[in-house]
Amino acid sequence: MAERNPNQQRAPRPNPTASASTFLRKIQAHAANSTQLLGFLTLFVSASVLLILNGLTVTATILGFIFFMPLILISSPIWFPVGTVLFVTTAGFLSACGFGVVVAVGFSWMYRYFRGMHPPGSDRVDYARSRIYDTASHVKDYAMEYGGYLQSKVKDAAPGARAMDAFRSNLGLIQF
Repeated sequence: MAERNPNQQRAPRPNPTASASTFLRKIQAHAANSTQLLGFLTLFVSASVLLILNGLTVTATILGFIFFMPLILISSPIWFPVGTVLFVTTAGFLSACGFGVVVAVGFSWMYRYFRGMHPPGSDRVDYARSRIYDTASHVKDYAMEYGGYLQSKVKDAAPGARAMDAFRSNLGLIQF
């Protein structure tokens, strides 16, 4: 037999009841309270009822198709034109309503913009307006500066233009 050293101690044995009680404490710490259990029960009952109603609806639909299929096949030459007319009418009505809503929203936006209420996007409209004005003024200045040069080049490029100008001046259309 091996001798035991009194300074060497054995590792304590794990107590099975202590580990079980620790495990139970962990489970109890994560256990749901009564409100959570009642919510889960309500969810389970609601889902079950909806699943049953879904099954009944699918069953009724399939049985309806089975029983009414001969009537549908016999009257199909009538159903296609009627369905087409109903589809076109419904699509036209919905698109007209949609365009009406778009126009109403557009007029509302313009009303708020012209009243100075600064609707969303008005800063972009102001920026675009200033850019257009700046570009138009630059083009006007450029035309004033180089207009005479271009006009003389056009007359040089088209020699018949001088005769036409003389004809127009005789009619009083161009003042020199």
